[in-house]
Order: sequence, then C-alpha cells, then structure tokens
Amino acid sequence: MERQQDYVLRTVEERGVRLVRLWFTDVLGQLKSFAISPAELETAFDEGMHFDGSAIDGFSRVQESDVLARPDPNSFELLPWSSEDGNSARMFCDIESPDGSPFEGDSRQVLRRNLDRAHDRGYSFLCAPEMEFFYFADGNPNTAPEPLDTASYFDLTTADVAGNIRQRTIHMLEAMGIPVEYSFHEDSASQHEIDLRYTDALSMADNVMTFRLVVREIAMEHGAYATFMPKPLAGQQGSGMHTHLSLFEGDTNAFYDADDPYKLSTVGKSFIAGLIRHAPEITAVTNQLVNSYKRLIIGYEAPVFVSWARNNRSALVRIPVTKPGKASSTRIEYRSPDPACNPYLAFSVILAAGMAGVEGGYELPPEAATNVFEMTDQERKAAGLRALPQSLAEALDEMEHSELVAETLGEHIFEWFLRNKRSEWADYKSHVSQFELSRYLPNW
Repeated sequence: MERQQDYVLRTVEERGVRLVRLWFTDVLGQLKSFAISPAELETAFDEGMHFDGSAIDGFSRVQESDVLARPDPNSFELLPWSSEDGNSARMFCDIESPDGSPFEGDSRQVLRRNLDRAHDRGYSFLCAPEMEFFYFADGNPNTAPEPLDTASYFDLTTADVAGNIRQRTIHMLEAMGIPVEYSFHEDSASQHEIDLRYTDALSMADNVMTFRLVVREIAMEHGAYATFMPKPLAGQQGSGMHTHLSLFEGDTNAFYDADDPYKLSTVGKSFIAGLIRHAPEITAVTNQLVNSYKRLIIGYEAPVFVSWARNNRSALVRIPVTKPGKASSTRIEYRSPDPACNPYLAFSVILAAGMAGVEGGYELPPEAATNVFEMTDQERKAAGLRALPQSLAEALDEMEHSELVAETLGEHIFEWFLRNKRSEWADYKSHVSQFELSRYLPNW
C-alpha cells in the first residue's frame, strides 16, 4: 500500500495535477465527490478527510455525522477530460468512522467485507458486466424520450448515428484503465451495449461507477443524453446488466471440471444453486427501482422465472460455452441485474447467495432445457419454477425476511434501504399515471 501511495504522490507531482477528486458512493449507488489539493494528499492517506456524513443518503444521522474518506491509492487514475482547473485525477475512497473502523453505511466497505469472507475460504471473486444503456436527444423528464437512431441489434449502418459517441466513450474508458471487451448497438432504438473485461469484483464495481459517469460525460459533449434507466421506452427491450461471474482458487478457475458434461465443478454447481435458491430475496438490491420491474416481464428477453440453463437466454442463470482448451473462461451469467443498481451492493448479494450454496452444499435443480416463456403456468409449476418478484414491493417483502441479505449488507444499510425503497413504492402507488387517465377517465 505504501508503495502505491508513493506512486500516486510522485505521479501527481510529475504530471502537474492541480486537483485530486475523491469519489465515493451513497447507498443507492449515486456517485459523490469532493476535491482536495495535492498538498492534502499525504494527510488524506494517513488520516482520511473529514466530512459531514448526514448530508449523504444512507450515511449518518445528524447526531453522529462525522465520517472519514480515506482514498484507495490502487484506484488512482488521471482524468482524461480537460478542466478549467488544469490536470486532475481521481481516487475512490473507503468511508470510515472517526475511530478508523469501516463505516457501516459505506457500500464499498460492504463489498470489501464480503470479498474478505470469500477470500478466507480460499476464493477470489471475478466478474464482468454487460452494460446496456440508451442515448436520447435530451433528458427532459416531462417529454417522451427521443431516440437518436432506429437501428437494431449489431447494426452498422447510417442509422446508427450514436456509433461515434460510443466509440469516443470506449477510447475514454481505455484512457482511464478500464478495458472493454465488446461494444455494439443493442436491440432497441438508440440502445447500446459495452461489455467490460473481467477483473476482481471491487475493481469492477469501481469501474461500473466510472463507466456510468464517462458514458454520460461523452454523451453531453455530443449534445445527447445517456440514461441507465432500466425501461425508458414502452414496447421495447429494457437495459440489463448481465453479469458474468467466476470464483478462482489462486490461478485455478474453481468452476471448471474437465470431466463434467457441463464442464462445471461441484463448486460451480453449488454456486448456481445458491443463486437459484436466494434469487428472489436479493432482487430488490440487483433491481432497485420501481421501473426495474417494467423490464422483468415476458416478451423482452429479460429473466422472469428462477431457472438455469446452458444456451437458453430465457433463464435467470445461463452457462456460456467454455472456450476449448481455456478452463479459465468457465463462468456463469446472472441475467436479472440492471445498470441502475449499486454495483457494490449488487456484487455483494450475488456473491453471498452463491457462497451460501457452496458452503451449504446446495444441490443444483434440473436444467430448464426449453424456453420457459413458452411453457404454460401448469408446466412451470410442475417443473418447480418460481417467478422473480414482479414489483419493487414484492422484492422488498422477500428481502425483508432474508437473513442472508441482512447479514450481507449489515444492519445499517439493510434497514435504511428498506425504508427508502418502501417510501419510493408509496410515492409510486399514490401517483396517477397517464395510462390510468387514458384508460379509465373516459369510461368510468
């Protein structure tokens, strides 16, 4: 750690950095920031920087407001966009209580704790999300979203007018040390996908937070608006954050077994079984908005029922084909999360659910070999297929009774999240929508 701190201090001096932006995340996954001068860097590393946590959603109450932001030197990156203040850099922070202990309202610390727990059992947790999002002409919430193109899946035509924005975004991500594996136009009008390359879960959560900012920044540079809202357009597919996952024991992929027909080890099967058993109770975290559940419906390729399969994209958990001769590529894909989640909390509950399966030796239920959307209700019931929660309220009910989620998030975040999201649902219930006015006002 000291060596990395020295590297940061030396780089800041050599590159003439004028401001160091300290980034952290509130419980809902909104990026927060304040800036310090290079003269304060050593103090920040040694003592942390005080701020009023009561001003941040999900952090402190007024009577216990002081917290410390301690920058993580491993997350240091120069910011490639220009600023009136000159060169600047950023670091993600771990939030601590005044006594230096991890602050229980900090979602980054929640992920650290769960990763440490897995590490104590010999595992490291790697992931790679597929980030989907939309470009619109503007972000005015009082008018219908206006797509920039009418292109579709994998289109490379003059209709894909947002292609240049996407390419500029990729260059910016690469400049910030975030490698991209794939990018393309998605199925819906003006919908795009950028897939991030595998890395450890903590670095990836930092990358997701950076990704969302970069996508929006570059869109604004081009006079457009980018959104990670899960379902902004009715009648079209929503945006998911399908996340590829694997456990490693050192350099060995713990999910791989060359002798298994699926090439899946006992650890891999138990991890999937954990996700299958606990999926309903972690869904409020992986899909935290009222709008998230407008995406999780039949007809739009998003998962609706709790199932697993190999090459079946109607399943909640999919097993991608392992590349021949490359055991390290063995992974599973968890398909319900959306890009509006808090990635630190989402990765935490996904890991906890999978590890519960590994530690408990859960048995993997039968594979859903057919398209579960085309099955009748009776067929799904006979196959033992449950539905994911169909609304935020249902998801919160499942979460509220979950010992696994309570333990994973810790009491502070668990209780605050439930209160906040119950309030969001109450606001939604009290709202009279245009759908209701159009359908009922003329006839009742």
